[in-house]
Amino acid sequence: MQRHPSSLGRVRRGLLAAAGAWAAILALKPHPASAQAAASRTRIGIIGAGRIGGAIGALWVKAGHPVMFSSRHPEELKDLAAGLGPLASAGTVAQAIAFGDALFIAVPYGALPQIGADYGRDLKGKVMLDACNAVASRDGSVADEVEQEGIGVVSQKYLSGARLVRAFNTMSYTIFTREANRPDPKLAVPIAGDDPDAVKVAAGLVRDAGFDPVVVGKLADARRFQRGGPGYGQPVSAAELRQKLSLAP
Repeated sequence: MQRHPSSLGRVRRGLLAAAGAWAAILALKPHPASAQAAASRTRIGIIGAGRIGGAIGALWVKAGHPVMFSSRHPEELKDLAAGLGPLASAGTVAQAIAFGDALFIAVPYGALPQIGADYGRDLKGKVMLDACNAVASRDGSVADEVEQEGIGVVSQKYLSGARLVRAFNTMSYTIFTREANRPDPKLAVPIAGDDPDAVKVAAGLVRDAGFDPVVVGKLADARRFQRGGPGYGQPVSAAELRQKLSLAP
């Protein structure tokens, strides 16, 4: 299968740019729910351990979940995994998919078609939280599809085997790092998915990372918090986000 060097190169550059995010995350203290989370641990595979993937994955490690960070160059992730302790590991994308009871993907959106082509069979039936954003100047024609069809629908098209839930796409890693496990009211994270059980799993993982999940609806409704949507870039509480999106309290 032919790969797209430009998209994969951006993934690698994202890994190298993530060092600051990892350093900030490593300084965080585990939150009080860590012991409880450890009793019901979920193995999580991270595809794309750049800024968002590194930050959110590290929060899950600190909540007691085993996490495998992955990229095409897993040797670049060894320091991250070592700094997070025995629950963190690094591997290839295929290894992370096999490892995870749940998956988290945070790569340049233009890489999704290739990832789906390369790993579609392995993704079948896996709960996958999708934090990827489409940027026209970077991602080309697939960004046009997102504008026309909505990002949840397009992500599911390319990652067709996965039980997809949109999550963690609305804010920068610096905000997630700073606001995780803040005193109530927690920072709201909008989520959307077609599979009710997958949405429940995703909501629990959002809570474990230190945030308050807000279910916006089905994958078609994820358009409401994609880039440019009314729910995008809103560092607010769950009550405030529901009000902004006219959702039931």
